Amino acid sequence: MGKTKSSKKKSTESVLHPFCNLPKVDRRPLPEGLNPIRERLIRVVEKKWANGTQLRYYFFDRPTDGGGRWKGPKKQQDVVRKAFKAWKDLGIGLEFREVDTREEAEIRIGFDQRDGSWSYVGRDIIDFAGDPNERTMNFGWDLTTSYGWDTALHEIGHTLGFPHAHQNPFAGIDWDENAVYNYFSGPPNYWDRQTIDWNILRKLSPQEVEGSDWDPNSIMQYAFPAGMILHPEQYRNGLEPEPGLSQIDKDQVRLFYPPIEGNDVKKLLPYESQRLNIPAGAQLNFKIKPDYSREYVIQTFGWADTVMVLFESTEEGPRYIMGDDDSGTERNAKIVCRLTRGREYVLRLRLYYSYIAGDCAVMMY
Repeated sequence: MGKTKSSKKKSTESVLHPFCNLPKVDRRPLPEGLNPIRERLIRVVEKKWANGTQLRYYFFDRPTDGGGRWKGPKKQQDVVRKAFKAWKDLGIGLEFREVDTREEAEIRIGFDQRDGSWSYVGRDIIDFAGDPNERTMNFGWDLTTSYGWDTALHEIGHTLGFPHAHQNPFAGIDWDENAVYNYFSGPPNYWDRQTIDWNILRKLSPQEVEGSDWDPNSIMQYAFPAGMILHPEQYRNGLEPEPGLSQIDKDQVRLFYPPIEGNDVKKLLPYESQRLNIPAGAQLNFKIKPDYSREYVIQTFGWADTVMVLFESTEEGPRYIMGDDDSGTERNAKIVCRLTRGREYVLRLRLYYSYIAGDCAVMMY
């Protein structure tokens, strides 16, 4: 699960804002002895969405929701709407749409002031929070301040699949652990040692981060007051990220979710294989217009790790139908689904890893 933080302040001496925490989600098990390059590519991509996905969000709005605690004022909701737009305006291929029915939404947002600010990370939204009556994101303080604005950007960053920056193992942070425990166990956080370990001191595995670079100005980076960081020495007096999205934030989200142009979509016809001649982490998009209404099988072939997601094209945007992820296994991704003549579908396929470049394919039959 993914509870998170809020973000930046103007002075590290005044870091008294509450932070959010990422509740534990069990790491997806992969087979022992997996090729380390293969494992790294799987871990980097596994929580990211298929590019071109429409993520629908819903604000709990009835007194019965969470005992009435989850409903938020319009001003608070408007900040979140604006933050979704800020991410979209970077030109990414994902779409965001507000809906008024929780069963339609992947992202379900509450404003429980007693529960801090948090979000599930990426595809954990559907893997661990499938109950439409539960939140996938919560805001626990005022979002109309500059601090609150960064909170909204930060939580959406988690929903897009990005972890906390300060837990990057390549950051080289050496903590004064006693100072960390003392600070976060007191007001306004009141965290226990387990929560502090999970959200601050725990380092992500190298396989979970996109590269060796640490971005101390990332929207995903906590601000820390003086006395917590021993090394790097320049942060002994505190670490204060710049407000808003950093350039690296923008580059990373565009890397995983580049804009999709019309000529990026190929046709997938029955019994015609399409070779997946793309680099690791890249995605192919296929248009499907069946001539007959019947059950079809869509399957990958060859030695590769892939995730496939099938959508139906509708006036309101792509509607998720079915998906499969074969990463870390010895099987191939496979979707079996009835398709209807006269309707249009889109298959999005992302490659995690291929033993030999181009030595895999997808076919519909």
